Amino acid sequence: MQDQQNLVHRAKQGDQEAFSQLYEYYFDKIYRYVMVRAQDRIEAEDITQEIFLKAVRSIHSFNWKGIPFSAWLFRIAHNEIIDYLRKKSKQTTVPLQELPVVPENYTGNPHLMVERELEIEQLKAAIKQLTQAQQDVISLRFFAELPIAEVASLVGKNQGAVKALQHSAILALHRMLLYGEIMKNEKG
Repeated sequence: MQDQQNLVHRAKQGDQEAFSQLYEYYFDKIYRYVMVRAQDRIEAEDITQEIFLKAVRSIHSFNWKGIPFSAWLFRIAHNEIIDYLRKKSKQTTVPLQELPVVPENYTGNPHLMVERELEIEQLKAAIKQLTQAQQDVISLRFFAELPIAEVASLVGKNQGAVKALQHSAILALHRMLLYGEIMKNEKG
């Protein structure tokens, strides 16, 4: 934590190397969090870059008030995702389906790869059926890999409430995936 405080302090002073280190440390966590919500690789990359641009532009406004730097960064991410989803809901375009990316040296079973892609799609559909609070907790805990205390700070709940939301979300996902209770969320 002290190392993070030092990096943030240096970044606030305009030290680009310090901000680069913060970027390297948080990029994957922020990207995974955004990817779960945006469900589009290209959009997730763009949103993540925008998050870090906003962070570098406004890092001077960050103050240590009992919350970690990551909470501030994830708040920016949350706001960017909300903006993205609002804009996306107003668009009338139909997104193209992403094809699974096959590595050049892939020699495995293509049927297994297709099954895995289908399982991932089922998980995405199931996550969409959770409450917004459950989606936030699942995204932050498992995709951004944040500890319960940090998630609690980000979502404005105590740790017990976060644990309860996580538990109920996992049970709901298990039920939906095991018993095929995933509803199609088709618009139009």
